[in-house]
Amino acid sequence: MKMFTQPEPLTHAELDRLSDFLESCKGGKAMNIEQLDGFFAALIAGPETVMPSEYNREVFGGEMSETCEFSSLNEAREILGLMMRHWNTIAGTLLKDEAYVPLLLKDENGVAHGNDWARGFMRGMQMRHDGWGELVDDEEHGGCLVPMFMLYHEHDEDPKMRPKPISPEQHEKAILHMAAGLVGAYRYFRAQREADVGIHSPEPRRGIPKIGRNDPCSCGSGKKYKRCCGGATVN
Repeated sequence: MKMFTQPEPLTHAELDRLSDFLESCKGGKAMNIEQLDGFFAALIAGPETVMPSEYNREVFGGEMSETCEFSSLNEAREILGLMMRHWNTIAGTLLKDEAYVPLLLKDENGVAHGNDWARGFMRGMQMRHDGWGELVDDEEHGGCLVPMFMLYHEHDEDPKMRPKPISPEQHEKAILHMAAGLVGAYRYFRAQREADVGIHSPEPRRGIPKIGRNDPCSCGSGKKYKRCCGGATVN
C-alpha cells in the first residue's frame, strides 16, 4: 500500500476563511462548511473516485466562473488548497481505519444538529447514485446509513418522510452513529475496490502546485488552467 504523510487539519481560522468564502459565493447555493464536510466524506467513502472538475459545481452552487469572485490567482489557489487539505484530512483518517468525527456547526444555544452534514452526505451519494444504491439495498451492511437518512429527513417537507421525533439524547447518538456509519461505508466500498484489479482505496490528493495559465488545470478537466479554474471571476 502506498504510504503518505497526512497534512495538518485546517485550523479554526482556516475553516472560518473557507466558510466565509463559501458564504460569499454568488447565487446563495454554495455549501456551508458542514455540508462540505459531509459531501467530501461521502465522495471519499463511496464506490468511485469523483474529481474536482465534477464536484466543484456542487460545492460552489454553480460554475466557478459564475459563482466565485477571487481577488487574485493566489486567492484561488488558497481556497482550492484549503479544500484539498480538508479532503486529505478526511481521506487520511479513513485510510488509517479510524473514525472521522463530522465537522458540525452549532446553533445559538451551542447545540450541533448534524442535519446539514447529512444533507451534504446525501448530495455526495447522489453523484454516484447506482453504486451507493448497492449499499442501501444490502441487508447486512446497509444499516450503517440509517443515521444519515434519519437526520437528512428529520425536517423533511413531506411529513411521510420524517422519522419519529428525535429526542436530544437520540440526536447525540445519531451523530455518533453517523461517524461509525461513515467508517462502515468506507470499509464496504474499500472491500469492493480491493477486489477489483488495479483499483485501491482513494488516497489523499497532493497539494496544489503553482500553475501557469497555459498549463493543464489541476482539477483534472483536461483544459488549460486559464480556461478552467483559472477562468473564475477575478476582481
